[in-house]
Amino acid sequence: MATRGIILMNLGSPDSTEVKDVRKYLLEFLMDGRVIDYPYLARLLLVGGIIAPLRAPKSAEAYKKVWTKEGSPLVVLTKQLQQALQPFVAAPVEIAMRYGNPSMQQAYDNLLAKVPDLEEVIAIPLYPHYAMSSYETAVEHAKAVHAKNKYTFKLDFVKPFYSEPNYIHALAESIQPHLQQEYDQILFSYHGLPQRHMKKADPTGCHCLKVDNCCEVASPAHATCYRHQCWTTTQLIAGALQIPKEKVGFSFQSRLGREEWLKPYTAKRLEELPGEGVKKLIILCPAFVSDCLETLEEIAMEGKEEFLHAGGESYTVIPCLNTNPLWVNALTAWMNDYANGSTTMLL
Repeated sequence: MATRGIILMNLGSPDSTEVKDVRKYLLEFLMDGRVIDYPYLARLLLVGGIIAPLRAPKSAEAYKKVWTKEGSPLVVLTKQLQQALQPFVAAPVEIAMRYGNPSMQQAYDNLLAKVPDLEEVIAIPLYPHYAMSSYETAVEHAKAVHAKNKYTFKLDFVKPFYSEPNYIHALAESIQPHLQQEYDQILFSYHGLPQRHMKKADPTGCHCLKVDNCCEVASPAHATCYRHQCWTTTQLIAGALQIPKEKVGFSFQSRLGREEWLKPYTAKRLEELPGEGVKKLIILCPAFVSDCLETLEEIAMEGKEEFLHAGGESYTVIPCLNTNPLWVNALTAWMNDYANGSTTMLL
């Protein structure tokens, strides 16, 4: 049996809430050509000259609102997931961030320190849905670090799990208790993407955002279509929980810049919903499996203020899966299936 290691991969966070650390993090994050896919010099001028200097102080204040004694919520929760998963799998588990610390190289080296004869690493990008700015960049970065350091172990990746039954079951069960209260709508708010990214990721070049009801019309494009995969997760969860269609909302958050992003925008919907009779709202962010700045500050704090200010009466935020036992069970099942020879969850 091959000697294996497991790496849980997440987005990352600044090392602290100091402006200098936030600026450093934003530079690394936004200079990624799969996040802002402009030519390098244009990206450098935009990010280094405008976005990072102007955004860092504001982002630092936002991080201060959610920072814990242990550090960044995203990193802390990913470490807790590592600790929750480890007892159920034979292989050692490490974590790595795409941006910031701990790095991918640290994770590889930690595994090698534990297993000097390491033959195989299974990397799990903690993104349910495929996007060039999240899943794809994590995979390509992991491959690049692997190649640069000439590691001899094999590297495999768990594929996007937006429709995987164990994931859907874990997410549905985490939502179920919140549906016992009276509510007018449950809003599935996914991280936004520029529409340009959708078209760029479409291998057919003629489907995404070009065909009517493109998410519902079968196409090879769906394998790399973020919007279709988010729509699919929503439909599967609504079906599993038997949520009436008229009570299901679907939107995209965290827009950056002025170009067209995936619509509808969450912030705009939060302002509009009370006027449409939605006074009691439940909201969740299924694009994230770990709570972070975008869920804890943007949605739970700013979103609540926007909704109530617009006339809403109650606003319930469902936490991410974090260390939910059913989510740990899903990860365990994938790893144990792989150990038994199954490759259905591999990219």
